[in-house]
Amino acid sequence: MFNHPRLLPLSALLLFIPSLVLAQENVVDEIVAIVGENKIILRSEIDGLLLNITQQQQIQYSDELWYQTLQQLVDQEVLAEHARRDTNIVITEDQVDQSLDQRIGIMVQQLGSESRLEEIYGQSIVQIRDDLRDEIRGRLLADQFRSMKLRNLKVTPTEIREWFAQFPTDSLPVLPPIVRVSHIVKYPEILPEAREEALEIVTAIRDSITTERSTLEEMARRYSEDTGSAQNGGRYESMQLGDLVPEFAAIAARITPGELSQPFQSPFGFHILRVNQRVGDVVDFSHVLINIDRSRSDPSNAIKELEIIRDSILTYDIPFELMASRHSEEDASSEIGGRIVDPNSGERDLFVDALGADWKATTDTLEVGEISHPSEVTLLDGTLAWHLVLLQRKVPTHRINIETDYSRIETLALENKRTEEMRRWLDLLREEVFIEFRGKASRIHALLGDITANN
Repeated sequence: MFNHPRLLPLSALLLFIPSLVLAQENVVDEIVAIVGENKIILRSEIDGLLLNITQQQQIQYSDELWYQTLQQLVDQEVLAEHARRDTNIVITEDQVDQSLDQRIGIMVQQLGSESRLEEIYGQSIVQIRDDLRDEIRGRLLADQFRSMKLRNLKVTPTEIREWFAQFPTDSLPVLPPIVRVSHIVKYPEILPEAREEALEIVTAIRDSITTERSTLEEMARRYSEDTGSAQNGGRYESMQLGDLVPEFAAIAARITPGELSQPFQSPFGFHILRVNQRVGDVVDFSHVLINIDRSRSDPSNAIKELEIIRDSILTYDIPFELMASRHSEEDASSEIGGRIVDPNSGERDLFVDALGADWKATTDTLEVGEISHPSEVTLLDGTLAWHLVLLQRKVPTHRINIETDYSRIETLALENKRTEEMRRWLDLLREEVFIEFRGKASRIHALLGDITANN
């Protein structure tokens, strides 16, 4: 449970390029399962999902892993079938469209462009969306049905301790140092010459395009510092305006398609932008980004402000969380009182090595309850800043145990309980849905059954 490879959640796998891509490359296909009245699962679907599993987790292919992947997809279809029968579950077309946009967006990002996606599928984006719509609706139904079953599932302290006690002590992993921290952030003032230099560069690039000495695509490939689009000539397709930062969205919403914008600034730097097509709130655009050299900055005001904040906290006993909410310039942490959390799990106890060298250098000098003096830090988005750090907990390198790692163990125990409960529930649900294995699936099923019987 603590140290073993496992499959990605099926809901995550289904965001990858479907295995219809493999079918375009003359892979032999066959029906491997039928679920319910009319849901057919193809061998190419499993092959496509398994390709992503092996690449993501760097594990070797096996027939057992292939079969396990098939069973996950069957489980998904069983859940969807029961969800369709439940009149309390409603999936709106807006929900389907939103998930479709996300799915198409990831596929485009993987392949580099909409045109490449259309080339591989041999269909237009509109046709691809139509083909995926029923699958997306089924996944949303299954997810909601699953959520209804598991959302109220809890794990008691007794269950947590009993679950943890089953592991021999010498098999438990050794964890690196852990800290619990909060911080207050101030950004250094960018020097005018750094800003002017970036503006001069992007203006020169625009002049080269408007005088037809070069194209926007050529200049993006050569100079744009947006790594996500430079190799594609600065192009993004089917982007929602709401997904863009406000400064960028404002220009993309009002500029005439085909027109090249004047240079403008966003939190990322200076841009020039051309909207290729705009339909409602969906835009296809190309741009060039020139970053501002943030290392050319003056931190003196940021440091001074942080020292004043620190003195106020210590002198007047003002709660650190209150000062973080009022004065920190990092939105994500200031909204929760400066607390630093794992963005995926919400966990507050973090491995100090994962936070980075800046954090380690600061927390190494603090005792629990102390507030650091201003120090430089590289934030998660790569931005350089200065901050005050409050060290709230520190645990040295240790073997995982119930006293120091209770919340982490609680999360694992709850995950295990959900998995077991889900498996028992799915076994019951499967009895009420027609399932038939064919082809490769039936051959592997028979083989695995013989192996189990012989053991």
